[in-house]
Amino acid sequence: MTESQRPSGEYPMYPSYGNGDASYPPPSYPPAPEPAAHRRRAKRPVALLAAVAIAAGVVGGGTAAFVEQLTGNDTNSTAGGIIPGTTVSQSSKGTVAGVAAAVSPMIVEINATSTAGESTGSGVVITSDGEIVTNNHVISGASSVKVTLSTGRTYTAKVVGTDADKDLALIKLQGASGLKTATLGNSSAVAVGDQVVAIGSPEGLTGTVTSGIVSALNRDVTVAKDDGGSQGQGWNGQGGMGGGGQWPFEFGGQQFNGDTGDSTTTYKAIQTDASLNPGNSGGALINMNGEVIGINSAMYSASSSGNSSSSGAGSVGLGFAIPVNTVKADLDTLRSGNSS
Repeated sequence: MTESQRPSGEYPMYPSYGNGDASYPPPSYPPAPEPAAHRRRAKRPVALLAAVAIAAGVVGGGTAAFVEQLTGNDTNSTAGGIIPGTTVSQSSKGTVAGVAAAVSPMIVEINATSTAGESTGSGVVITSDGEIVTNNHVISGASSVKVTLSTGRTYTAKVVGTDADKDLALIKLQGASGLKTATLGNSSAVAVGDQVVAIGSPEGLTGTVTSGIVSALNRDVTVAKDDGGSQGQGWNGQGGMGGGGQWPFEFGGQQFNGDTGDSTTTYKAIQTDASLNPGNSGGALINMNGEVIGINSAMYSASSSGNSSSSGAGSVGLGFAIPVNTVKADLDTLRSGNSS
């Protein structure tokens, strides 16, 4: 049968291979070239699909970047970079270890000497030339103030200003420069349940780190306005929450850690279950971005209520910190040298 005689739809004849028989199944010959107009029509859907894919990639990438900005997972930042506005590295963001490593160099130990004895507390470096925020009750009545950095170097400090109504004080190191400074955050953005880190010098153990959560906000805490109100109770020559002494305070209509005396002041505090112990006064309460959100000021130790002995003293997860926004609003007054 010749090619022209084959019925329509059957395979065309193929060349013989060796024995004269046609190969079967027939090889796949490329189809005949399509008309140019058909090729142009076929390219348009492909081009359209490619454009859609590219657009989707752009939109998808933009969406992912936007989500990363909202969640803080910015993949464009290097792992070892620093989170903008803070001191915590990207690689350790959100970890207690990362916060501790970043902020510990800005927390100092304060030793104040007065006629009543010595007190030990903590402070937060806020300027490179040595301005330090602490509690008023840490340095109240002091005739001499010594500050030890995390590096072990010791400076003499002078009291710049105090605000007994807010239990805050500002001291300045003599001859200091190039110090690492803490980032002051926004305590109005703090929420109950936020994870926090506390750094201070409990019992003189410089640079001690504890962690917990924010337990409550806007707690009314009442403390003595000066050391005279706590002589024989919380001060006892030990001062603040330092050296084994307990700083008396009132909360919920009850007095803790001794008698606050007749001259008191009340402030709104952040409550935390992060462990605070004698010596944490004036230290920092820090969020997980490494920003200071409060100055630790009071803790309750059930065994020391009405008893100045430190033998059974310790944290029961009931600590309080002065909100950092209160500190920031008070800085100009403290820097002016005014004392109240």
